Amino acid sequence: MPRFKEYNQGQTVLLPVSFDRQILPGTFEYTLNYLVDEKLDLSIFHHKYSNNETGRPAYDPALLLKIVVLAYSRGETSSRKIEALCRENVLFMALSADTQPHFTTIAGFVSFSPDEIAKLFKQVLLICDEMGLIGKEMFAIDGCKLPSNASKEWSGTKANLKKKE
Repeated sequence: MPRFKEYNQGQTVLLPVSFDRQILPGTFEYTLNYLVDEKLDLSIFHHKYSNNETGRPAYDPALLLKIVVLAYSRGETSSRKIEALCRENVLFMALSADTQPHFTTIAGFVSFSPDEIAKLFKQVLLICDEMGLIGKEMFAIDGCKLPSNASKEWSGTKANLKKKE
């Protein structure tokens, strides 16, 4: 009869997690964290908040920006899935300091801040240029999705098209 190691999934374990140690130097997450905390001017978001004396404290735009950019860099654009990542993924927990913002907060931040995010993109480009990361010969951004009117019926070689004509 084979013997197996015993296991118990009902056991309780206390795992101390230091979030700042989860973000390793040399990774995208580390660079993102440094860039948002040290280089970007996020005061452009401050006019959107009016809770100086009363009201509940808001999530810091730096925190929201970090988790949104990290999620987008991984191809995740759903605010509900970003919320789940903040509960389930250690890197997202580390970047958000385990605050777990609600999906409506994440969606609102993205949809109500297009001008501010465009200004941040300009800041990032200037920082990259300052650090010598842009070659200055050619700079292109690809991401445009355009509808096409090509159908499978009309695509083919010139000979096929002449025959169909």
